[in-house]
Amino acid sequence: MLKEQLINNLSLILITDRNQCKHPFIDTISFALKGGVKTVQLREKGLATHELYSIACELRKITSDFKANFIINDRVDIALAVEADGVHLGWQSLPFGVVRELLGFEKLISVSTHNRQEALQAQSWGADYITFGPIYDTPSKTGLLKPTGVEEIQKLKKEIHIPIVALGGINERNVEAVLDGGADGIAVISSIMQADDPEDAARCLCNKIVTFKPQKFQIRKFGVTL
Repeated sequence: MLKEQLINNLSLILITDRNQCKHPFIDTISFALKGGVKTVQLREKGLATHELYSIACELRKITSDFKANFIINDRVDIALAVEADGVHLGWQSLPFGVVRELLGFEKLISVSTHNRQEALQAQSWGADYITFGPIYDTPSKTGLLKPTGVEEIQKLKKEIHIPIVALGGINERNVEAVLDGGADGIAVISSIMQADDPEDAARCLCNKIVTFKPQKFQIRKFGVTL
């Protein structure tokens, strides 16, 4: 896909966690894609490289079938091996410039941010988008990071001119407040991975995004309305 289309697909991102699934892992991802997930971010810790590669191969095929993005956490080698659409970096990953040199400019590189300073740093590096949070309390960050609240997104919008994808405790009950706060997209884990019906859970979130207020929100980097 062209990079502009990859950016368009950031409205609803599913970050994977095989330990939270109530259905087989690959089935859960397939259901979520049927429900409207536009980007799958593979984030599976504790797997041997060959196991991660095997899962990545399966997910690359499935996401391609749905014309959805496939992003891999941290592992540039796996991303290159399966021709993923990009890599998501944390603050202990390879240096951004090294990753860009390896992937080129047609692939997405996103960076995990938790405050204004990190967000500005990621933007200065040339990140295609950032994730920002946790917005609300979330089990994955309990005791590690204090929730920012949606107000911080509104403040960031004044200085950050790449897409801001909010994450952390987002579900169908609060997604509209997050979008109203200025997020360009949302990323979720438990609200889909833990769902009894992942397809329905994804569809509920997708519908709320699509019908958010009368106006549609925008991915501002390319001026593309979702």
